[in-house]
Amino acid sequence: MNKKNVEIYDYATELIDKPRAHLKLCLSQDEDGLKITHDNNVIMIFNLTHRGMLAAGFVAKALGVDVPPLGESILSRVSTGVLFRATSIAQLDYSNEASFQLLERWLEEADSQRGNITK
Repeated sequence: MNKKNVEIYDYATELIDKPRAHLKLCLSQDEDGLKITHDNNVIMIFNLTHRGMLAAGFVAKALGVDVPPLGESILSRVSTGVLFRATSIAQLDYSNEASFQLLERWLEEADSQRGNITK
């Protein structure tokens, strides 16, 4: 993904570097797109472009929530392992067919880490 679609802030790496079982993340959508924060610090921004919002939808799924409606927010509590997968999903190039194989795997791993074992 290029910066026109998705921005991942260094704060995401800082969070991932200190393993924790519970991070409270806030996903909020406005006229510019989707923003994910932790303790009012920006983790990721998904711009209101086709690819930006495509990535936002997949990241929200990894976090176990839906993209909130325009003007609203939703909370997600996840481990740093789930956040790691979400940031990886945000960086995929969805114009490359091979990215969808990685996406499927990382979504399954995030689901499993959130305690939702599916077979």
